Parts: sequence; C-alpha cells; structure tokens
Amino acid sequence: MLRSELISKLQEKFPSLSPNDIEKIMDFFFKKIFLSFNENRKVEIRGFGTFQKKINKAKYVRNPKTNEKIFKNKSTKIHFKIGKIFHERINNS
Repeated sequence: MLRSELISKLQEKFPSLSPNDIEKIMDFFFKKIFLSFNENRKVEIRGFGTFQKKINKAKYVRNPKTNEKIFKNKSTKIHFKIGKIFHERINNS
C-alpha cells in the first residue's frame, strides 16, 4: 500500500480530518518511531507488532562466487516481530 492510498483510506474513515491533517499525523508518527530507534529503544504497537533495532557486528564474509574473503562493516537492521492479534487475523482470513 502506498502512502497516498493510506491517506485516502484514512480520509474515507475519518471525513472530519483533511488530507493535510492526516499527513501531518503520519509524519509525526514516523518521526517518533525514528527517534526511538536513534535512542536504541524498541517500538511496540499493541496488536500489530514490535520493531527493534539490531546491530550486525563487523566481520569477514565470503563471496560464494569467487571464494574471496571480504570485510563487512558493522551495520544496523530493523527486526519486526508480529503481534499475536495481527498474526491471528492474517491466518484466519
């Protein structure tokens, strides 16, 4: 689903809000999530799931095609664990 589609769906559900208001709410929501990741805190949305920042340590990896060892720097990724309610809704549909 695209951001514009999400805004239009929310506009249909909440006609009292303008599309600009909905976009500001979404921007605020995502900004808070990004700030939480920068502070190394997890984000839990009840019924949906948990987002957590994970750190991949620096290490040597092997290129399977050439068998060459390459050094990979430390990196971060976002790990998502699905919530129980969301999981049940997906599997019961």
